[in-house]
Parts: sequence; C-alpha cells; structure tokens
Amino acid sequence: MSLPVRLGLFYSAIFAGTGASSPYMPVWFAERGLSGAQIGLILSLPMLARAFTAPLLAVWADSFRLRRTALIFMSLGVAAAYALMALPLGFAGWAVVWFAASSALSTVSPLTDVLVLNRARTDGFNYGWPRGIGSVAFIVANVTLGAVLTWGSPELVLVWITAAASLTALAARYLLPPDPVHEEGVLPGRAADRFAGLGDLLRDPAFMTAALACGLIQSGHAFYYSFSTLTWKQQGIPESLTGVLWGVGVAAEVAFLWWMEPWRRRIGPRNLLMLGGVAALVRWTAYAFAPPLWLVFLLQVLHVFSYAATFIASLQLVERLSTPRNASAAQALNSALSGGVLAGVATMASGPLFDRYGAQGYLLMTAMCLAGLIGAVRLYGVRRLDPA
Repeated sequence: MSLPVRLGLFYSAIFAGTGASSPYMPVWFAERGLSGAQIGLILSLPMLARAFTAPLLAVWADSFRLRRTALIFMSLGVAAAYALMALPLGFAGWAVVWFAASSALSTVSPLTDVLVLNRARTDGFNYGWPRGIGSVAFIVANVTLGAVLTWGSPELVLVWITAAASLTALAARYLLPPDPVHEEGVLPGRAADRFAGLGDLLRDPAFMTAALACGLIQSGHAFYYSFSTLTWKQQGIPESLTGVLWGVGVAAEVAFLWWMEPWRRRIGPRNLLMLGGVAALVRWTAYAFAPPLWLVFLLQVLHVFSYAATFIASLQLVERLSTPRNASAAQALNSALSGGVLAGVATMASGPLFDRYGAQGYLLMTAMCLAGLIGAVRLYGVRRLDPA
C-alpha cells in the first residue's frame, strides 16, 4: 500500500469520529436535557483552553523519538474519555470528560499535518490527496449517522466516536511511518528549549497576524458546527438531510483538495485566505436569514472556500513563517487559535445566541470573518510570504 493511501486511511480514522461528533454531539447533549447555553459552554471550554493545551501537548509530543508515538497515546486517551461519557455524570462531569477528550483529539490532527506535510515535501506527493481521503470518511460519517439517527437513539453517536478513536490509535501504530521527531543524530532538547521555540513564534508579528486572521475566519464556523443541526431542525429540515447537507460541503472540500493543487499553488496562500474570508462572509450572512432548502444546498458548496481554502492557506502560511525547530509548535498554535481560543469564544457566545435569536446567531460569525479579512489584507505587506 502506497504511503499517501496509508496516510489517507489514518486521516479517515480521525475524521470518521469528528464527522460524527461535530454535527451530532449537540444532539446527544440536547437529548440529555442540556440547554443551548450549556451545550455551547461544554463545547467551548476545551477550545478556550487550547491556546495552552495544544502547545503543551505539542511540546510533550516532541519529547518522543517517533512522531506516531504521541498520536497513539492521545488517541487511546480520547477513546477512554468517550467511554466515560456514557456514565450519568451530569453537566459538570460531562464538561470535564469532554474537555479531556476534545483537548487531546484536537491536537492529533495538526500533529498529523506536520508529519504529512514533511512527507509530501520530501516524497513529492500532493498533501491534499491523503487529507481528501480523510474528508471522504467525514462525509460517510455525516450521512450514515444522520440516517441512523432517524430511527436510532442519540446514544449511537457516543458508540460511534468511541470506536473511531480506538481505530485511530490502531491506525497510528500500523499505518503511520516511523518518522523521527528530530533529525538523525539529534536528541530531543530540553523542555525549556522546546518552549523557547514557541516563544519565538509568539513574538513574531507576521506569524501572529497570519494565525489570527486564519483563526478568525475559521472560527466563523463555530455557530455552524455547534448549532446548524438544531437550527435546521427548527426550520423543518430532518436530521437525515442534515447529514447530506454536511456531506455536500465536505464533498466540495474533497474536490478542492484532490484536483485543484496547481491552481492553489498558482494563486498562493494569501489570495486563498482572502477567497475563504469572502465566501464565509456570504455564507454566514445568508444562513442568518433561514434561506430555503435549495439555497442551503448551494451555500454548502461555499465550504470549499470558507473552510478548505482557509485551512490550506493557514497550513502554508504557518509553514512558511516557522522553522523546522518549531514546526510542531507552530501548527499546534495555529490550531489552538483557529479551533481554540477564538472558536471557543464564538462557540460559548453561540449557545445564548441560539437560545434567544435562533439562526440569526450566524451574524456574529459574519463579524468575525470581517475582522479576519482585515488581518488577511495586512499579510500582503509581509515580505517573507512574497514568491521567491
């Protein structure tokens, strides 16, 4: 089996879980009597802490000899935490356990990106191919679980994501190559040295501008991820169609990852980020006014820019503005902002907004994307990002 396929299957194990948890865990929590504000708080707490947990986990991961070792341990921890969610812990208990699971799982993907980006560069394959295979698994999870929930209990969501996390641990051991964390002959540095690399990033205005701009646009998905299933349900769209709608967006993302590599390279990451921000602005503003179903399907295609283009732009910008010494910390910090602090604030705010305003809570996402676009414009003055 070729390396890109093996890496794609590993991404598939990750996204088979997130493709179920992202749209349907709010349904699981709601079925247990939690309010929108409580759901938003549970989902947002690990995001808010990610600015600390993600870099800490990345520095810890760099203490191992092989990159896959930390991924195995984190995936096993996620599976164990998900299993504990089945206990009648109540709001506070579920919040603590979800915090542990989400903090670990959210770091698995960026650490995998470091490994795959390195291999794509050295082995000469398109990073989008393995990542796209994972996105296909995300679609399968969306559609399959959406159909299952039309007749089955929301408890099946927890069964699904626990199995997916266990599979991710096995896949990390048997599908990922034994790539070293450090160059041959170089021993892992002291923790203080690894944290010094993180400090360099935090003091770099160009890196922080890029990370914040990408993070604001990516975090504009917070209301969508947390409450799109429930808002569509309020509008009379059944859960079986929710899975299809999510699948349409991710299918467009897969096409972008697999077949638009030459175009992406030609226009560059800064232009990609601008396109992503404008598409997100249009998408969330339209959703705030409960468009008809046919228009929702069309708007879902904008996921190709609001998410996929912004995501690829963020990876490329972060890679160009970091060094091999702090590559893991850079991707983790980028993830901590886009899927962490900024997304956490947006998700926490989304709960009360949903309770009070329903779909018009999307307008907060519009404002965040506008702020991200202002940061994206400033990146055109960063010379390190100019074409060689």
